[in-house]
Amino acid sequence: MKILWLTWKDRKNPLAGGAEVVNEELAKRLVKDGHEVVFLVGGFKNCEKEEIIDGYKIIRLGNRWSVYWQAHRYYRKNLTGWADLVIDEINTVPFFVKFYAKEKNILFVHQLCREIWFYQMFFPLNLIGYILEPIYLWLLRDRKVITVSQSTKNDLIRFGFKKENINIISEGIEIEPVDNLNEIIKFEKPTILAFGAIKAMKRTHHIIRAFEMAKNDINNLQLVVAGAVEGQYGKKVLKMIEKSKYKDSINYLGKVSKEKKIELMQRSHIVAVTSVKEGWGLVVTEANSQGTPAVVYNVDGLRDAVKNNITGLICDKNTPKNLAEKMVAILKNSEFYKTLQENGWEWGKEIDFKESYKQFISKING
Repeated sequence: MKILWLTWKDRKNPLAGGAEVVNEELAKRLVKDGHEVVFLVGGFKNCEKEEIIDGYKIIRLGNRWSVYWQAHRYYRKNLTGWADLVIDEINTVPFFVKFYAKEKNILFVHQLCREIWFYQMFFPLNLIGYILEPIYLWLLRDRKVITVSQSTKNDLIRFGFKKENINIISEGIEIEPVDNLNEIIKFEKPTILAFGAIKAMKRTHHIIRAFEMAKNDINNLQLVVAGAVEGQYGKKVLKMIEKSKYKDSINYLGKVSKEKKIELMQRSHIVAVTSVKEGWGLVVTEANSQGTPAVVYNVDGLRDAVKNNITGLICDKNTPKNLAEKMVAILKNSEFYKTLQENGWEWGKEIDFKESYKQFISKING
């Protein structure tokens, strides 16, 4: 097949996250199977306008905001009739491909925005986005959809999509699970890991507050924060760390390499995730695969990535206080910790791109 894939970010975009990893891991496998894949994505500062990576082509147009119109123009001028399948990825806003592409087209949805609008956008765009989202989803409700979690499927059904038109595929992770849990050497002191971009919808400040509370029970507790700072929120988090009475026990590393990421996920004792919403908690599955259980908030995507009391803990209340209580509960019970660690590791080994691709290709061929 010839596949045209529209999404606003690619993996090289400074704002790229887990969704872009999934997209391009799937694209790489499509090319290996003899398919052609072209991405139309938004540009960023100093980016190459066109690039071929692992056999698939990336064409960068406009910027974060103009890419939707630019992609429509580029398609009309250069790609009309080229593709056998057009994938319209909803990553905040859809490209509305159904209204101008004659080719077969589907939606790929990692997650819907909903409350994220109020964390990541400024007024009045946040309110406009929140109001418009149900409207544009209603307009697209006749499309077939691929998504990555039951939570997102439930969201789509609430907005008028038929459940039989929504297919869930497995997620995949780009790092290999450890071979043996006994070979992992944890940090000498119990360590909480906060991993990922420091932006409002991730609520990193909740993890810092929870750490400060938990440290009252576990006096040698440490916190490692790894991720790029984004916007004013990120700067506030750095100030919060600097002003913390436990700042000497908090290590902020900034954005780290893949090798450092793996090291942190292996050596930390717990990964904490407090996002407002996720498509799937990829950082949870990655940490599990490296022998580290998670404590997470009870939100879409995170509740899909954690089997409560089996592979990790899901908070009863999405508050720093409850997060701290869950952290202490794991760290003070070595047998319970070991059970969560082993179960998470075993489940992490099942979530790979081989299975994800197998399911993906069957859905787009269907």
